[in-house]
Amino acid sequence: MRMLHTSDWHLGRSFHRVPLLDAQAAFLDHLVATVQQREVDVVLVSGDVYDRAVPPLTAVELFDRALHRLAAIGVPTVMISGNHDSARRLGVGAGLFDRAGIHLRTDPESCATPVVLTDGHGDVALYGLPYLEPALVKDTLRAAKAGHEAVLTAAMDRVRADLATRPAGTRSVVLAHAFVAGGEPSDSERDITVGGVAAVPAGVFDGVDYVALGHLHGSQRVTSRVRYSGSPLAYSFSEADHRKTMWLIELDGSGALAAEERIDCPVERPLARLRGRLDALLEDPALDRHEHAWVEATLTDPVRPADPMARLTARFPHTLSLVFDPERPPEDPLASYAQRLQGRDDHQIAEDFVAHVRGGSGPSDPERTVLRAAFDDVRVDDSVREVSR
Repeated sequence: MRMLHTSDWHLGRSFHRVPLLDAQAAFLDHLVATVQQREVDVVLVSGDVYDRAVPPLTAVELFDRALHRLAAIGVPTVMISGNHDSARRLGVGAGLFDRAGIHLRTDPESCATPVVLTDGHGDVALYGLPYLEPALVKDTLRAAKAGHEAVLTAAMDRVRADLATRPAGTRSVVLAHAFVAGGEPSDSERDITVGGVAAVPAGVFDGVDYVALGHLHGSQRVTSRVRYSGSPLAYSFSEADHRKTMWLIELDGSGALAAEERIDCPVERPLARLRGRLDALLEDPALDRHEHAWVEATLTDPVRPADPMARLTARFPHTLSLVFDPERPPEDPLASYAQRLQGRDDHQIAEDFVAHVRGGSGPSDPERTVLRAAFDDVRVDDSVREVSR
């Protein structure tokens, strides 16, 4: 069975206030063309279809057209909701869509109810695990505790139990939206791990033939059978070096990967991250190749130059981001505060603040628990508010 694995479309998202709808439409054209040209048997979309719970109408229309085109060519599509989606909104009409071969899996209660497809070797059971917010689904899934690993383990236990009831030789595929240990994140993913374990182990997904992951925006293998497709477009300058692709995966009759291929996505405009003094960036002939790229420029001039954006856009007209990082010795008290925060999540920053105001003594274990619970409560409240809007 030949599967096309994609995720993280983020329809409706902009890039530094530049609308991306045309680029997203070009990707969906490419997706449909690939399905037809490569004789794909099923399309897997592993969450974050939209960029927010209440997407703009233009994004909804784009999604609607894509579904109609996939249904028209008769290729089944299995799709789950991600942490950016409103599961309720995305799942509206799921029962009707099933009849057209568009299988939306947005309800945690249905995670062990697969879409069953058949080829010359027998059945393939495809299970859709929507994004599981631990505090909201712990009781539903009867998880041991409210953590990402616990709720995913509970969901996968249900999947394995259902799979055990199916005919011998049934192959299995799981779609999930999560941060799995070994994956490399970028700046554009909304954090889904605040207050919990940073990532869940890949072993949570043991017992199935292929795991189609979403959430991280770089295409990557966690193991040979557990993979991220990544986003089809770059959504932050941290993705400048990404190769944006979809996975074309072929399962043989035993469930082994008979073939794998990365299918490149169209690039409307490349990204470039430039760093140096302003005069050097304006004069270096080696940078000619970036004159048509979206540019993030980090200026290292010790003194901020005059009119830097105007001067940069004269050579690099698509400059979108300007960062100042003056060259200073490490001991300089004016060293960038942003540098000290780089790579630290909100919970770590809060702990650092406690240590700072106490003169070096960080929070106790009970205080860490309170901080973690506060961040979790805010995240869950945000999720509930988005769904109810």
